[in-house]
Amino acid sequence: MTLALTDKDRAMLRGDHGPATKMAMSILVRMAEISGARELLDITGAHIDSTVYIGDAGLEFAERLASLGAKVAVPTTLNVSGLDEHHWREWAVPNEWARQAHRQMVAYQSMGTIPTWTCAPYQTEMRPSFGQQIAWGESNAIAFANSVLGARTERYPDLFDICCAITGRVPAIGLHLTENRAGKLLLRLKDIPQALQESDNFYPVFGHFMGKVAFDRIPVIEGINVIPNEDQLKALGAAGASSGAVGMFHMVGVTPEAPTLESAFQGKTPEETIMVGMDELRQSRQELTHSDDDSLDMVVLGSPHFSLAEFKLLAPLVQGKRKHPRVKFLVTSSRAMVSLAQRAGLLDALQSFGAQLTVDTCILTSPMLPDDVRHLMTNSAKFAYYTPGLLGRQVTFGSLKDCVASAVDGKIVRDESLWNG
Repeated sequence: MTLALTDKDRAMLRGDHGPATKMAMSILVRMAEISGARELLDITGAHIDSTVYIGDAGLEFAERLASLGAKVAVPTTLNVSGLDEHHWREWAVPNEWARQAHRQMVAYQSMGTIPTWTCAPYQTEMRPSFGQQIAWGESNAIAFANSVLGARTERYPDLFDICCAITGRVPAIGLHLTENRAGKLLLRLKDIPQALQESDNFYPVFGHFMGKVAFDRIPVIEGINVIPNEDQLKALGAAGASSGAVGMFHMVGVTPEAPTLESAFQGKTPEETIMVGMDELRQSRQELTHSDDDSLDMVVLGSPHFSLAEFKLLAPLVQGKRKHPRVKFLVTSSRAMVSLAQRAGLLDALQSFGAQLTVDTCILTSPMLPDDVRHLMTNSAKFAYYTPGLLGRQVTFGSLKDCVASAVDGKIVRDESLWNG
């Protein structure tokens, strides 16, 4: 299969637009050929996951592009970095790691990108609209863009994402194409209480189940009796992209490409139908806890990054309370959301409670944790899924209210009432 290139594509490949664009275009063309693309598509925006410092190779790649004068061709946001520039000394981040991570941040900023430093770019003013072709990295952002916004992106890996941003082009494959956005798997909810569906606790648990059974198939969800808010949909997609490889899901009557069951499947028959009841959800919830006792050293919130709406939920829960002196309480977010929360007067209650904030990074990608922090708690299925492998710590999953109550008591406390019905 021959890849058709435009005159401008060939000019970029020849080096007419500079050495950095030539380097990026050569990588893009090779990847397009390997993936069997017939042509390339224009994009209107990008989100770069390569900003996360994970070693010398990624840093060398970024600095190589920067030294060649690379500039992005479309508005481009940046994912979390390996460093909170202003607060990293409060944690166990080694000096050398901080230095290297900062170099990588500088390299990407030099390319004309927008320093959002967030894994939730859909919370920024650069949020794409329905039908826009984009090149996004970061698994939860990909799932949200495709599913909730109806924008179109493939699952762009590190290093390839910046090549797409520099050229403004992507291979015409996968989720960029309408025919590949049809549902494959039907998940039919059965006898799930309304109160649980309304709870923030439901969506990460269900998302964890969804990812395991769907893997990289597009699941279609039927039987939701409420209209989830964006943070609930964020949690659902983030969980499914972690336990599986869900780059898109449809929720009948909720997401934009699924007004009906038939439209979600584009008139086709599901490959498989799975009934999801309380037994399946209880098992999924149990899998998100990797701890054998009620010990607690630290609560971690904001994976993906905390939104303004989540700050509004958290502030009254901690108002007038104080966390146990032995327990750390960390909220991770973007600089933009923290600024909005500050202006809304939501951070005073957190400060009085004893919470700490970190911005621009993620505890999963930055060596923040001191050695004596061994038992964690979170309301994020994504964080719970990755913690044992990436951080080597025990973790307990619970609701936002559970996390606050546990921080106050100094040990794990969970309200089981919604799950016993």
